[in-house]
Amino acid sequence: QVQLVESGGGLVQPGGSLTLSCAASGFTLDTYASAWFRQAPGKEREVVACVSNADDTTYVADSVKGRFTVSRDSAKNTLYLQMNSLKPEDTAGYYCAADPTYLLFKFCNTIDYDYWGQGTQVTVSS
Repeated sequence: QVQLVESGGGLVQPGGSLTLSCAASGFTLDTYASAWFRQAPGKEREVVACVSNADDTTYVADSVKGRFTVSRDSAKNTLYLQMNSLKPEDTAGYYCAADPTYLLFKFCNTIDYDYWGQGTQVTVSS
């Protein structure tokens, strides 16, 4: 069955870096749209970054643009989120998601995702 397992979260000081990993199993990640979401207490879930399965284009939210990078490793069937220059407002639960919808005429930040990981907590604090 489709499974997504995140890792790499933790406590980091402002200005620091973390890399989140999302190991996929039960399907080939390249054939699915894949995304990172985050949700902080009392706030709505938001898409942070995602990758299209149609043309490998990526989307990065304005709030993290220039600091976060999303990438995929086909050999490892894993999605990554490299987070640099972290700020306290980046503190949230981070979730990996995937969906088989073929994004020929859609953007990866506009679809509903069917499969989700359990999440990993990122806390940015001094």
